[in-house]
Amino acid sequence: MKTFILFLLFSTISLSLAQPSPDAVRDIDGNLLRTGTKYYILPVFRGRGGGVTLAATRNESCPLDVVQENFELENGLPLTFTPVDPKKGVIRESTDLNIIFSASSICVQSNVWVLERYEGQWIISGHGTAGNPGPKTLSNWFKIEKYESDYKLVFCPTVCDFCKPVCGDIGVVIAENGSRRLAISDVPFKVKFRKA
Repeated sequence: MKTFILFLLFSTISLSLAQPSPDAVRDIDGNLLRTGTKYYILPVFRGRGGGVTLAATRNESCPLDVVQENFELENGLPLTFTPVDPKKGVIRESTDLNIIFSASSICVQSNVWVLERYEGQWIISGHGTAGNPGPKTLSNWFKIEKYESDYKLVFCPTVCDFCKPVCGDIGVVIAENGSRRLAISDVPFKVKFRKA
């Protein structure tokens, strides 16, 4: 009986260790996205705005929110991706990560993406906290998922086992000032990545 229980235990451990990692995310040149490397997030569809950047979308100048550039020739600001385990060198699909703009701004803020409620919408802003996965930083973790033959951005963190976060695709929503704000949406923002 002891032998059978040990066999079951080792079989379970072996199966859990043998599960493959999620696919790596690739840039427009087919290269793997790497932790700490700067990239632009660009739209797949041309003629509907440019890359992702920071801008004031509220009635005050700070904080800055994450928006899509109005003109398709604008790349936006470069960003880095940092997974839950920052020692992992490759960014993988459907894994929690921080998205951080690699630029300074007029506001005193971290430039780490964060999901927050504003005027009845779940919007992305740039004043989150990097690292420290858990309930206190739940709103700072995003995912890149395969969407058709391209990618989409998703908010549905799994860094807290007992938390029940709102989950949804990140899309483009037109703000009251006309900016193209990133927010949870029924229509995903189809994106690609280009090395900065």
